[in-house]
Amino acid sequence: MILRTFGWSFAVTALGLVAALLYGGWVGFGIVAILSVLEISLSFDNAVVNAGILKKMNAFWQKIFLTIGILIAVFGMRLVFPVVIVAVSAGLGPIEAVDLALNDKDRYQELVTDAHASIASFGGMFLLMIFLDFIFEDRDIKWLRWIERPLARLGKVEMLSVCIALIVLMISALYLAPQAHQHGGTHADKTETVLLSGIAGLITYLVVGGLSGFFEGKLDEEEEREHEAEEAAKRSGKPVILLAGKAAFFMFLYLEVLDASFSFDGVIGAFAITNDIVLMALGLGIGAMYVRSITVYLVRQGTLEDYVYLEHGAHYAIGALAAILLITIRFEVNEFVTGLVGVVLIGWSFWSSVRRNRALVASGHKGDGSDDASKVTSGA
Repeated sequence: MILRTFGWSFAVTALGLVAALLYGGWVGFGIVAILSVLEISLSFDNAVVNAGILKKMNAFWQKIFLTIGILIAVFGMRLVFPVVIVAVSAGLGPIEAVDLALNDKDRYQELVTDAHASIASFGGMFLLMIFLDFIFEDRDIKWLRWIERPLARLGKVEMLSVCIALIVLMISALYLAPQAHQHGGTHADKTETVLLSGIAGLITYLVVGGLSGFFEGKLDEEEEREHEAEEAAKRSGKPVILLAGKAAFFMFLYLEVLDASFSFDGVIGAFAITNDIVLMALGLGIGAMYVRSITVYLVRQGTLEDYVYLEHGAHYAIGALAAILLITIRFEVNEFVTGLVGVVLIGWSFWSSVRRNRALVASGHKGDGSDDASKVTSGA
């Protein structure tokens, strides 16, 4: 099972490290290894959320996610994206940007750093919306019940998550965006950049999430009319809803945009370690492969059903990452802190799930997915 799930990741790791050794010697080898670990630690919460969505898709679309999706994730976000942001921010053509990345690494890093405000604003708003929509939804199982219950009640207010996101964006633009200052005769004011990028992130979330939700809702209606097939699927242990067609396509699109947003901090954080685009692509690409493999492992093992708070922990990590991205518009946050926050939250949710399972077994209570069952845990 491990080899079947992680085989490609192991192979890519070996090839990537050999390529790094040939390209940059032992220094390059070490940099790629560090970048791989950085990407995995920063993106583990991505894998948990991906698994929650991927388990709803049929086998065909799961394969699409693991083939075409990998190409988009590895080559699109980890290789092409760093070049694109430089090209857009500096007004360069794609070929010029690639030439700059390969032959003038210091100038390339300077341009990427200058584009950080727009990247952080876009990614921060997209991830913030994911967190808010999750936390405001009334769920049967609650992890941190003392905060999730009142927030679920507040979530009944229409468009509350959008309003809060816009307020956060406005505060970020006013107080976190670098303000206008005179420097060599030019003005540098990121307020408008932060606002426009944040609105773009919000619109992207609403459009992609809205379309995927619409088609998933349509499929739910069809499933209700096929109650007998549903019950058979339940008895066989298979997911009740297996998305296909348009529903699966928009879910796939949602997953790719989500992965892109998670990649922002990894790509930007990589510049703190190296400004060599080749080593960066190798290291982040290896890490992205493991994120995909972890996603598949979680789906095939049914881990999310066994450890019911994992999804909660991942979304809290998303919320923390959104906050960190917005803070980095003005202040520097160490990548170690970013990765550690996600690991701690997911580890905590995993341990809470283990305690819940033990308590349910000890009490003879079946884990029926209700909030009453979750009371057996928790201390949360």
